[in-house]
Amino acid sequence: MKKRKLLFSLPLVFLLTSCSIDLNATDFTSKLIPNWPSFVAQVGALIVLITVVIIFAYKPVKKIIAKRQDYIENNIKEAEKSKAVWQENELKSKETVLASERTAADIVAEAKNDAQKERAVILEQAQNEANKMKKDAENDIARMEIEAQEQIKKEIVSVALDASSELLGREVSSKDNARLIEEFVEEVKKKN
Repeated sequence: MKKRKLLFSLPLVFLLTSCSIDLNATDFTSKLIPNWPSFVAQVGALIVLITVVIIFAYKPVKKIIAKRQDYIENNIKEAEKSKAVWQENELKSKETVLASERTAADIVAEAKNDAQKERAVILEQAQNEANKMKKDAENDIARMEIEAQEQIKKEIVSVALDASSELLGREVSSKDNARLIEEFVEEVKKKN
């Protein structure tokens, strides 16, 4: 719309500029009519000027602007593609992080379970070993007690034989000896 107004106003401007208006002139109407040779020369100069501007300025500038516009559009498209790739990579990295966190949680849970199982096994082994040591100690104590009783019996028999030999003034037979020992042991057991 503006271009049309400009095109229609250009001839009017040239027409007015080609008129020689002199306010002191006597014939005012003759001054309002344009000077045709001057008008034609101005229009010709304008056409030459417009042609030169179009050839040397407008077309190269238009090409430069078109290239720049294409460059900007390509950059925008590449930026949009890069943004889409970045968003996709971000989603993948978030999924990877979540998967890693789940895996880490599973590993920790599994390690806790393994540790609990290992603890239970170690405690059971320690309990079994303690029970075994306790039984061995009890068996050792019982064995030592029996050995001590046997030793005491032997000493008692020896002392009893010596005492009975001195009391009776003779040597005691093995049957008498056995009987005396049994009686003595029974009495010792009753006192304990």
